[in-house]
Amino acid sequence: MQASSYRLTGVLLALLGVVTFSFRPVLIKLAYGYVRDPITLIALRMAFSLPFFLAAALWSGRGGHGRMLSLRELLVVFGLGALGYYLASTLDFLGLQYVTAGVGRLLLFAYPTIVMLLSAVFFKKPIRKRDVAALGITYAGVALVLAEAVGGANLDLPLGVALGFGSALAYAIYLVIGAEVAQRIGAIRFAALAISAACLCCILQFLLLRPLSALALPSQVYGLMVIVAAVCTVIPVFLTAEALRRIGANQVAMIGAVGPISAIVFGGIVLGESMSRIQLAGAALVIIGVLLATVETRAAKARS
Repeated sequence: MQASSYRLTGVLLALLGVVTFSFRPVLIKLAYGYVRDPITLIALRMAFSLPFFLAAALWSGRGGHGRMLSLRELLVVFGLGALGYYLASTLDFLGLQYVTAGVGRLLLFAYPTIVMLLSAVFFKKPIRKRDVAALGITYAGVALVLAEAVGGANLDLPLGVALGFGSALAYAIYLVIGAEVAQRIGAIRFAALAISAACLCCILQFLLLRPLSALALPSQVYGLMVIVAAVCTVIPVFLTAEALRRIGANQVAMIGAVGPISAIVFGGIVLGESMSRIQLAGAALVIIGVLLATVETRAAKARS
């Protein structure tokens, strides 16, 4: 029973992290209404996030995982942060210039399949038949929703799709390797150090590519980026890190199926992005696929 409760907490943490994270593309699309400069926006997001992660890194170093990290461990953590949050976030911000918030989140959802393949190849983790069935159902739902966008007149859609998939690939690698690293040095410490490195990369990118005058933005943009930093970056990063420790990369990836649905809902409510019957049908399939994966895992653990 205790093991079951431990995993259930991990599932709930992952679910909450996915929902808060999925509100991010909606806020970014709102910010694009004032300034269409992803380099500046992502620098603001990371600059507002950095103090929280530096504080968390200092605090976590005092706990049970407070040993000094080796140079190799630090390089791995910083590299994962640059890959999973700097590169993935930059590609995501760029892609959202060409696709809607809901479609952008759906493209990022390509990462569960990549996570499973990478886990199987590098860590010899088995892919169960139920996982394959769950992925088939969820991706059928994704295909239905994406078909709506393909049927439009957006000539930049292929570029947006390519950027979104690149973001998914970078994030999948972060999840797979990060799950192993977090087990060794602590989930909170790992997340704090990794994203601190990503924040520094984003700020440096801005300083190299933009003049300081680019920061002369409307107050609304700063307000939106503060919300993106606190609610859609800091909170989901720590929730996901703890969920990774409790239930592993594969299950966190499967629960991520909820993200596209919540992004579509938020996009419809906040941005007025249309939700057709086909999109609703696709949303239902995604939810069914997530339940097929997560409920079965909990039941199997209970039987054992």
